[in-house]
Amino acid sequence: MIAFVFPGQGSQHAGMGKDLAENFSVAREVFEEANDALGFDIASLCFNGPEEDLKLTTNTQPAILTASIAALRVLEQETGLQASCAAGHSLGEYSALVCAGALSFADAVKTVRQRGAFMQEAVPVGVGAMAAIMGLDAAVLEGLCRDAAQGEIVSPANFNSPGQVVIAGHASAVERAMVLAKEAGAKRALPLPVSAPFHCSLMTPAGERLAEVLEGVAVKSMKLPVISNVEARPNQDSARVKTLLVEQVSAPVRWDESVRTMAEMGVERYVEIGAGKVLSGLIKRIAKGTTVQNVEDVASLKKLEFFVLDCSA
Repeated sequence: MIAFVFPGQGSQHAGMGKDLAENFSVAREVFEEANDALGFDIASLCFNGPEEDLKLTTNTQPAILTASIAALRVLEQETGLQASCAAGHSLGEYSALVCAGALSFADAVKTVRQRGAFMQEAVPVGVGAMAAIMGLDAAVLEGLCRDAAQGEIVSPANFNSPGQVVIAGHASAVERAMVLAKEAGAKRALPLPVSAPFHCSLMTPAGERLAEVLEGVAVKSMKLPVISNVEARPNQDSARVKTLLVEQVSAPVRWDESVRTMAEMGVERYVEIGAGKVLSGLIKRIAKGTTVQNVEDVASLKKLEFFVLDCSA
């Protein structure tokens, strides 16, 4: 079984998608569709930056989605590979839903631009923070977050892989949790350069606003299951998609568990589609012994094509 997986915020970089758009008309068409849907030149932002504009959440989210779907369309056209399931990290779940046919690309790219704005506006800049904690058991860290809260909010936001958990909440509470984590034996506790505390209860107002936007979005039948961030279980019920996307904004991303679920389903090969190799690195640590590849440019596509031909020989 093959799973297609899609990156989330943090994988963006100037130049993403440019190589594929220059070499494949199907990729160019995705960027043109995004430009039309959004009403501005997001293709130029993806290809040329500047980085400071690309890092703005309202730009980052549609930019990563567009680069991912452009790479997906090229992969589908050039290799004929088909996935048995799909998953995405946070924002990447929207790419997975486009892959599964649940959302149209135009609807998805417009929705995530608003999602980014809602998430940014939910908490004033400087009030919230996120930090990566390395080398601490997740259950221990959850307890430390409760101790560090002191009337504020701090909780696990991303369960990325064994020993790598991101926490989010009020900046002062996150600071306290980092201190407690180091005292408890964490190898590292690093503040993350983000503009808002994603995937914690401070994001609830953003989820409420997103729900209103999703009311006007059509969800079609799904041709393959998508492993949801909220439940870390496969969902192929289109009627549940909107509820899961709303909950996802303020719930932790259960990526570690999602990969284990895919492995239990029989997935032996993962293809990360879009900018970077962040998920590839995580999957190698979680599902040891599986084949992990990525497609983000012509060079990585050729490696994938060679692998496909080699396996079919």
